[in-house]
Amino acid sequence: SRDFFAKVLGGLSALGIRYTLNERLVRGLDYYCHTAFEFTTTALGAQGTVMAGGRYDGLVEMMGGPQIPGIGWGAGIERLGMLLAQAPDAAKPIALVPAGEAAEAYCLKLAETLRQAGHRIDLFYRGNMGRRLKRADKIAARLALIVGDDELAKSAVTVRDFATGQQQSVDLTALLQHLKAYL
Repeated sequence: SRDFFAKVLGGLSALGIRYTLNERLVRGLDYYCHTAFEFTTTALGAQGTVMAGGRYDGLVEMMGGPQIPGIGWGAGIERLGMLLAQAPDAAKPIALVPAGEAAEAYCLKLAETLRQAGHRIDLFYRGNMGRRLKRADKIAARLALIVGDDELAKSAVTVRDFATGQQQSVDLTALLQHLKAYL
Protein backbone atom coordinates (compact mmCIF):
# COMPACT_ATOMS: atom_id res chain seq x y z
CA SER A 1 0.00 0.00 0.00
CA ARG A 2 2.85 2.40 0.78
CA ASP A 3 4.46 1.72 -2.61
CA PHE A 4 1.12 2.15 -4.38
CA PHE A 5 0.49 5.45 -2.58
CA ALA A 6 4.01 6.67 -3.38
CA LYS A 7 3.25 6.07 -7.08
CA VAL A 8 0.02 8.05 -6.81
CA LEU A 9 1.87 10.98 -5.23
CA GLY A 10 4.64 10.69 -7.83
CA GLY A 11 2.06 10.88 -10.61
CA LEU A 12 0.43 13.96 -9.09
CA SER A 13 3.83 15.65 -8.73
CA ALA A 14 4.85 14.73 -12.29
CA LEU A 15 1.67 16.39 -13.58
CA GLY A 16 2.14 19.48 -11.42
CA ILE A 17 -1.05 18.82 -9.44
CA ARG A 18 -0.91 20.41 -5.99
CA TYR A 19 -2.16 18.33 -3.07
CA THR A 20 -2.24 18.27 0.70
CA LEU A 21 -1.95 15.01 2.61
CA ASN A 22 -4.57 14.39 5.26
CA GLU A 23 -3.79 11.18 7.14
CA ARG A 24 -7.19 11.30 8.85
CA LEU A 25 -9.28 11.44 5.68
CA VAL A 26 -11.67 8.49 5.64
CA ARG A 27 -14.46 7.78 3.19
CA GLY A 28 -17.56 6.41 4.91
CA LEU A 29 -17.84 3.29 2.75
CA ASP A 30 -16.11 0.02 3.63
CA TYR A 31 -15.23 -0.96 0.09
CA TYR A 32 -12.63 1.78 -0.39
CA CYS A 33 -9.00 0.66 -0.45
CA HIS A 34 -5.70 2.46 -1.01
CA THR A 35 -6.21 6.15 -1.79
CA ALA A 36 -9.18 8.31 -0.83
CA PHE A 37 -9.37 11.94 -1.96
CA GLU A 38 -11.33 15.16 -1.66
CA PHE A 39 -11.32 18.35 -3.68
CA THR A 40 -11.99 21.20 -1.27
CA THR A 41 -12.29 24.97 -1.35
CA THR A 42 -12.34 27.75 1.20
CA ALA A 43 -14.74 29.76 -0.97
CA LEU A 44 -17.83 27.95 0.33
CA GLY A 45 -17.33 28.22 4.08
CA ALA A 46 -17.45 25.20 6.39
CA GLN A 47 -18.90 22.89 3.73
CA GLY A 48 -15.86 23.13 1.47
CA THR A 49 -15.76 19.62 -0.01
CA VAL A 50 -16.73 19.85 -3.66
CA MET A 51 -15.83 16.34 -4.83
CA ALA A 52 -14.63 13.19 -3.06
CA GLY A 53 -13.90 9.57 -3.87
CA GLY A 54 -11.29 6.89 -3.83
CA ARG A 55 -10.00 3.55 -4.97
CA TYR A 56 -12.18 0.44 -4.58
CA ASP A 57 -10.53 -2.55 -6.20
CA GLY A 58 -12.68 -5.21 -4.50
CA LEU A 59 -16.18 -3.75 -4.98
CA VAL A 60 -17.19 -5.69 -8.09
CA GLU A 61 -15.88 -8.91 -6.59
CA MET A 62 -17.82 -8.26 -3.36
CA MET A 63 -20.96 -8.08 -5.48
CA GLY A 64 -20.27 -11.47 -7.13
CA GLY A 65 -18.33 -10.29 -10.18
CA PRO A 66 -14.69 -10.68 -11.19
CA GLN A 67 -11.80 -8.92 -9.48
CA ILE A 68 -11.70 -5.56 -11.27
CA PRO A 69 -9.78 -2.48 -10.12
CA GLY A 70 -11.87 0.63 -9.75
CA ILE A 71 -11.95 4.26 -8.75
CA GLY A 72 -14.93 6.51 -8.30
CA TRP A 73 -16.07 9.88 -7.06
CA GLY A 74 -19.11 11.97 -6.33
CA ALA A 75 -19.52 15.73 -6.69
CA GLY A 76 -21.98 18.31 -5.46
CA ILE A 77 -23.31 20.02 -8.56
CA GLU A 78 -24.71 22.87 -6.48
CA ARG A 79 -21.33 23.46 -4.87
CA LEU A 80 -19.58 23.38 -8.23
CA GLY A 81 -22.11 25.89 -9.54
CA MET A 82 -21.51 28.22 -6.59
CA LEU A 83 -17.81 28.32 -7.49
CA LEU A 84 -18.52 29.83 -10.90
CA ALA A 85 -17.99 33.58 -10.92
CA GLN A 86 -20.47 33.82 -13.76
CA ALA A 87 -22.37 31.14 -15.62
CA PRO A 88 -20.94 30.60 -19.09
CA ASP A 89 -22.99 31.85 -21.98
CA ALA A 90 -25.08 29.13 -23.56
CA ALA A 91 -23.88 28.13 -26.99
CA LYS A 92 -26.03 29.68 -29.68
CA PRO A 93 -27.89 27.06 -31.66
CA ILE A 94 -27.68 26.39 -35.35
CA ALA A 95 -31.08 26.27 -37.03
CA LEU A 96 -31.51 23.42 -39.48
CA VAL A 97 -34.29 24.38 -41.90
CA PRO A 98 -35.49 21.71 -44.33
CA ALA A 99 -37.71 22.66 -47.26
CA GLY A 100 -39.63 19.66 -48.60
CA GLU A 101 -40.17 16.03 -47.63
CA ALA A 102 -36.87 14.75 -49.03
CA ALA A 103 -35.01 17.48 -47.15
CA GLU A 104 -36.88 16.70 -43.92
CA ALA A 105 -35.74 13.07 -44.03
CA TYR A 106 -32.20 14.10 -44.90
CA CYS A 107 -32.06 16.75 -42.15
CA LEU A 108 -32.88 14.20 -39.43
CA LYS A 109 -29.63 12.40 -40.24
CA LEU A 110 -27.71 15.64 -40.76
CA ALA A 111 -28.86 16.96 -37.36
CA GLU A 112 -27.50 13.85 -35.64
CA THR A 113 -24.17 14.12 -37.46
CA LEU A 114 -23.81 17.78 -36.47
CA ARG A 115 -24.78 17.08 -32.85
CA GLN A 116 -22.16 14.34 -32.63
CA ALA A 117 -19.63 16.90 -33.88
CA GLY A 118 -20.53 19.12 -30.89
CA HIS A 119 -23.05 21.55 -32.37
CA ARG A 120 -26.35 22.55 -30.78
CA ILE A 121 -28.94 21.95 -33.51
CA ASP A 122 -32.61 22.98 -33.58
CA LEU A 123 -34.82 21.67 -36.39
CA PHE A 124 -37.51 23.90 -37.87
CA TYR A 125 -40.31 22.11 -39.76
CA ARG A 126 -43.42 24.26 -39.37
CA GLY A 127 -44.47 27.27 -41.36
CA ASN A 128 -43.17 28.74 -44.58
CA MET A 129 -39.48 29.51 -45.05
CA GLY A 130 -39.86 33.11 -43.83
CA ARG A 131 -41.53 32.01 -40.59
CA ARG A 132 -38.93 29.32 -40.00
CA LEU A 133 -36.10 31.82 -40.38
CA LYS A 134 -37.89 34.35 -38.13
CA ARG A 135 -38.20 31.69 -35.42
CA ALA A 136 -34.53 30.82 -35.83
CA ASP A 137 -33.63 34.47 -35.42
CA LYS A 138 -35.96 34.74 -32.40
CA ILE A 139 -34.09 31.96 -30.54
CA ALA A 140 -30.82 33.79 -31.34
CA ALA A 141 -29.53 31.08 -33.67
CA ARG A 142 -26.05 31.81 -34.94
CA LEU A 143 -26.67 30.24 -38.33
CA ALA A 144 -29.43 28.79 -40.43
CA LEU A 145 -28.63 25.76 -42.54
CA ILE A 146 -31.18 25.62 -45.31
CA VAL A 147 -31.71 22.37 -47.17
CA GLY A 148 -34.18 22.13 -50.05
CA ASP A 149 -34.47 20.28 -53.34
CA ASP A 150 -31.88 22.55 -54.99
CA GLU A 151 -29.38 21.97 -52.18
CA LEU A 152 -29.97 18.20 -52.21
CA ALA A 153 -29.43 18.09 -55.98
CA LYS A 154 -26.08 19.90 -55.54
CA SER A 155 -25.10 18.00 -52.34
CA ALA A 156 -24.84 21.35 -50.60
CA VAL A 157 -26.34 23.39 -47.78
CA THR A 158 -27.17 27.08 -47.84
CA VAL A 159 -25.57 28.67 -44.76
CA ARG A 160 -27.05 31.96 -43.55
CA ASP A 161 -25.06 33.82 -40.88
CA PHE A 162 -27.51 35.85 -38.79
CA ALA A 163 -24.75 38.07 -37.38
CA THR A 164 -23.47 39.23 -40.77
CA GLY A 165 -26.50 38.59 -42.96
CA GLN A 166 -24.27 36.76 -45.43
CA GLN A 167 -25.46 33.61 -47.12
CA GLN A 168 -23.37 31.06 -49.00
CA SER A 169 -23.58 27.57 -50.43
CA VAL A 170 -21.35 25.02 -48.72
CA ASP A 171 -20.70 21.55 -50.12
CA LEU A 172 -21.89 18.82 -47.73
CA THR A 173 -18.42 17.24 -47.71
CA ALA A 174 -16.98 20.53 -46.39
CA LEU A 175 -19.80 21.39 -43.97
CA LEU A 176 -18.24 20.03 -40.76
CA GLN A 177 -14.99 21.84 -41.50
CA HIS A 178 -16.88 25.06 -42.27
CA LEU A 179 -18.82 24.83 -39.00
CA LYS A 180 -15.71 24.32 -36.82
CA ALA A 181 -15.41 28.11 -36.65
CA TYR A 182 -18.76 28.17 -34.80
CA LEU A 183 -17.92 25.70 -32.01
